[in-house]
Amino acid sequence: MFDWDEANEGHIWERHGVSALEAEDAVLDPRAVFIGTPRSVEARSSLIGQTEQGRLLRIFYTLRSRLTRVVTARDANEWERKLYQKRRK
Repeated sequence: MFDWDEANEGHIWERHGVSALEAEDAVLDPRAVFIGTPRSVEARSSLIGQTEQGRLLRIFYTLRSRLTRVVTARDANEWERKLYQKRRK
């Protein structure tokens, strides 16, 4: 279901302190809030999702065949947190 390699897995851990499992949890959050597609050469999407441990993350990803490739993941900022809470109601 997910496509990882050392480079992107290492990037999100070293730069943002997010593990691959946490990113996957956030993507699979049934209450995730999908946000517009950022501009990029490759078609990308983003969402705000919560991990099983309650961490709220912003995930940028692309779909390749039937696999989800997380491009980057970071903690949600204040605006994203408010948006997630508002849309959950």
